[in-house]
Amino acid sequence: MPSAPSPAAPAPDRQTAPDGQSAPDRQSASDRQSDRRVVKQPPAAERVYTHVKQGVLERRYEGGTLLTEGELADAVGVSRTPVREALLKLEVEGLIRLYPKKGALVLPVSAQEIADVVETRQLVEAHAIRKAVPASPALIERLTELLAQQQEQAAAGDRAGAAVTDRCFHAEIVRSGGNEILSRLYDQLRDRQLRMGVAVMNAHPDRITKTLAEHQEILDALRSGDAEAAVSLVHRHVSWFSNLARGDVR
Repeated sequence: MPSAPSPAAPAPDRQTAPDGQSAPDRQSASDRQSDRRVVKQPPAAERVYTHVKQGVLERRYEGGTLLTEGELADAVGVSRTPVREALLKLEVEGLIRLYPKKGALVLPVSAQEIADVVETRQLVEAHAIRKAVPASPALIERLTELLAQQQEQAAAGDRAGAAVTDRCFHAEIVRSGGNEILSRLYDQLRDRQLRMGVAVMNAHPDRITKTLAEHQEILDALRSGDAEAAVSLVHRHVSWFSNLARGDVR
């Protein structure tokens, strides 16, 4: 009597997900989706704008430097069209001057610009620091943090970073007054102050030690509640920039 046929071997176990896809299929789809995810970069014109602006403010592009569209396009890895768009914006901000078929000239920091910035800072900061007294614990804590940060940057030779922190130190005092219009006005000086600050520290590397000492004096006056001393210290601190107005800072 013939024997009964053997039962068919069971098919390999294939787990099925609720959506009807097997686990391997689902994993493959997930991998494919992950492969399609790409970090989104800012628009090309914005990348060029940031590259050039940082170069000017940090003085990697010195005053008097002629930048060409081709060089900038190669540096950022874009076509020339977004370069033109970025340069037009930078010209409006007063950092460069465009010359058709030649390129963009990085404008130097002029004596008049220094004088104008110093005068504006004197008016705004004297009012702000007088209004800041008595200083809140939050303001004292924040200024202490910024001073410590600037000391570390100075010790590391990070002049560009120290210039940024210097501006933040003064901006924090202005903002503490709660006058948003005045704060916005002061913020409009940000790029000019940063560029001047880097110029000063490059031209006078020993100035950073004096700056740190003066910031400490301003902080001590705020901590003690001496408004007049604080105003006098700020006036002396900011006035030092007037020495640069004797000629262009290249």
